[in-house]
This record gives sequence, structure tokens and C-alpha cells, in this order.
Amino acid sequence: MTDTKRVGSVAYATRDKDYFAKRGLERYAGIWSLWALGVGAVISGHFSGWNFGFATGGWGGMLVAGGIIAIMYMGLVSSIAEMSPALPHTGAAYSFARTSMGPWGGFVTGLFENVEYVLTPAVIVTFISGYFGSITGMDTSLYPILWIVFYAVFLALNIYGVALSYKVTLVVTLISLAVLVVFWISAIPNMDFGRWALNIGVGADGKAVELPEGNGSWFPFGWQGVLATLPFAVWLFLAIEQVPLAAEESVDPKRDLPRGILLGFATLVLSAFMIVLLNPSVNGIGSFALGTSLEPLLDGFRAIYGDAGATVLGIVALTGLIASFHTILYAQGRQVYSLSRAGYFPSALSVTHEKYKTPHIAMISGALLGLAVMLIIWFANGGGGGGETQLGDDIIGTVLLNMAVFGAMLSYIMQALSFIILRRNQPNIERPFRSPLGIPGAIVTIIIAAITLYYQMQDPNFFKGVIWVVLWCAVGIVYFAAIGRNKLILSPEEEFALAHKA
Repeated sequence: MTDTKRVGSVAYATRDKDYFAKRGLERYAGIWSLWALGVGAVISGHFSGWNFGFATGGWGGMLVAGGIIAIMYMGLVSSIAEMSPALPHTGAAYSFARTSMGPWGGFVTGLFENVEYVLTPAVIVTFISGYFGSITGMDTSLYPILWIVFYAVFLALNIYGVALSYKVTLVVTLISLAVLVVFWISAIPNMDFGRWALNIGVGADGKAVELPEGNGSWFPFGWQGVLATLPFAVWLFLAIEQVPLAAEESVDPKRDLPRGILLGFATLVLSAFMIVLLNPSVNGIGSFALGTSLEPLLDGFRAIYGDAGATVLGIVALTGLIASFHTILYAQGRQVYSLSRAGYFPSALSVTHEKYKTPHIAMISGALLGLAVMLIIWFANGGGGGGETQLGDDIIGTVLLNMAVFGAMLSYIMQALSFIILRRNQPNIERPFRSPLGIPGAIVTIIIAAITLYYQMQDPNFFKGVIWVVLWCAVGIVYFAAIGRNKLILSPEEEFALAHKA
């Protein structure tokens, strides 16, 4: 018989050892595995997505927006580098908020992060289809088949053992960085910064126009353009915060989690600067063309090496998108697993594979949800029309990407708040690493995330997708209020939070 204990507005059901035995994880990850998990999750954003910011801010607007977003992430990663070894549980953002703000704070934060991790793989696999279609000439009406194939293959790689998953992550991340380095080296002798990077002007309608001779303003849209570009600059760092989800699969989380997070962030800062500088500066490319491109890196390779050379390099360049797709599927599974193990989501989702000790049900469920969202948006926007749909404008730039960034910004605000509350209310928790930026760094993160959300809302197509995110969160909150809060389970995150209740 299950005992129930009420604590405030929630009730906990105790579970025997068999419950947790069916939900066991395997420790494998060291510092370089964690570094690869963080870099691999983000690296696709250096291959596609970030470049849409040229259309709203010009080259200088993209550079400054990238710098502002880098400051936001510096505050965020410093905060989670402190919290993750202090609370070394798979729950990550949910665990931080649960300990600092109680069950409701933990659940709402978990919902926001769930939006990010379910939808980000959907955005990335659409970029994959864009690259693949550009290389092979595949009809766009066949893209959904490609999405299903990629989901199936990389779910399998994630399910068949944590060691295999991390080895694949490390290999594809290293290959992705190698592809970027090859591009940087190739681009430097083929760049004309003034002519191509500065080829955006402002038309009579206030929108970007191409300057035939280049040498335009760094900031054609002024400071408003810089701020409007913030949501696209997020793509240069989005998902670095997933590293703490590996806490219970890390060999030494108190030592390796902070190192893996910070080393990964430093790698991404260097890569982001190089790609923003070089990709639009290549002769024959330019910021204007990249502002609407689904495959900016492939465009750069094509301009340097011609179609034949670019095809080979383009196939290799797919590894960057694959790295992020693979690693965020990993994070999606752990995030759903942690909320399910604690009873916030149905507990059946947290059962791990008997042999491979991976949360296969959580990963499959999250993937099916993300794929369903993609297909609904695809067909609602005429995606079955034999290639007539503008994939980048109609599906990624205005719907899926907005939805993923919206969830991420809300999650960042909650994680930074968690850091501030934990510092103030629970100073005696053991902290193997302390953020050098402290509370001021977390406050800056909140401010920049809030500004990014505000400017994201200025996109006229913002509400096409985000209204469904709001609805998802509303349904989740109603479920938790009516049912979920009475079915919580004393998982490691919950026991830690109750033991350290301020």
C-alpha cells in the first residue's frame, strides 16, 4: 500500500526501491563528454538560424545583438555552473526552481523548459531538410519523410546506451567544429567585408534592401534594429544550459559539471564571432542574401569552392545540424524523465530501458509530440504543395523558432531567479563552484531575456505559434492544480528540496 504525505499544497506518494530501480540511469560522462553535450547542442545554430538577424539589424546589428546575448548567457551559465554541482540531479532547471520556489515554481519552470526541448529538435531537423534538399534537389513535399527518418535514427542512437550516445555526441561535435574551422580558413582569403557584409540598406517601406556596391551602414536600422535582432542571436547559444541534465550520468558532477559548462561556452563564443564575421563577408554572398537563407554555411562553401566542392562539404556540414539534433533529443528525454519520475508528468514516462538504462519512453514521447507539431504547422502552411511553400519564412523563422526561443527565455528568467533566491535564502548549501558574476550576473540575464521576449513579440507572426505554447502551459497548469500536485513522488530532486527548505 502506498503512503501519502501532504506538504503544503501538494501531496507525496512514497515509492519502494522497485520504483526507482525501474528508473535507473548509468554514470558515464566526464568533462569532455559534458563539453561535447553543451557545444553539440548549440552548434547547429552556427550553421543555420542565426543569420535571419541580418534582415532586422544589418551586420552591425547582428554583431552587437550577438554580444548582448553572449552577456546574457555568461550570466546564465555562471549561475547554472554554481547550481548544478550544488543540486546534482537530472531535473536541472526544474530542480533549481523546485528547491528555491517550491513545487509550483519547479513545475512552471519545467513546463517552459519542456517547450524548448520538444520544439528545438523540430527546428533543427527542418534546417537539416533544408540543407539536404539544397544538396540533393529533393522536392520539399517529401521533407516530412526525411524528418521521420532522422527522428527514428537518432532516437535509436540515444536509446541504445548512454555510452553510445555520448560517443556519437563527441564525434559529431568534433567533426562539426572541424567543418567550421575549414570554412574560417577558406573564407579569410575570399572575403571583402565592406562590399558584402555591409550590403544592406533600408527601403522606403522600412525593410532591408540590397546595396549593389555594399559599403553601407553597420547599423542600417539603428538601435531598434539591434534589439529586434536579439531573438535571432539567441540561436548562437541556445541549449548550452542543457548540460546539468546529465548530472546523474556524470561520473563526478561536482567537479566536471562547472568545467564542462564553462569550457563549452568559451568554445561557442569564439565560434559565434568567427561565423558572424566571415560568413557574410565571402565574395558573392553578403548579409542581404543570408538574411533569408536556410543554409548560410553551405552558401559560403558554394561561393568559395563552386557547386561541386560545396556539395561534398555541404554533406559534411550536415554534421553540425546532426550534432545538435542528437544532443537535444538526449536533453529532451532527460527533462521529461525527471519531471515524470517526480510525478509532475505521468510517472510511466520515466521508466528506463531494462538493458540500456536510458529513458526511452520519455524520449519517444517527446519526439512524437515535436514531430506532431511540425506536421501540423507544415500542412497548415501548405507544406504539401510540391515545393511552393517558403520553408524558412513560413515555418522556421515565424513559427517554430519563435516558439522554441519563447520557451527558452521564460526558462532562463526562472533559472536566474532561482539562483538569486538560493543565494539569499540558502547560503549554507554546499557549493563546489561559485559564480564569479554572482547575483548581478543573474539580474543582467533576467533583464536581457525580458527585453528579448519583448522584441520577439514585435514580430507580426509571433502569435501564430506562441499562442499554442501559452495554451500548452495553461493546460499543464490546470492539470497540475487538479491532479498532478496530489500525485508527486519523493524523487531525489524533491527529497533535496524538502531537506533544504528555507
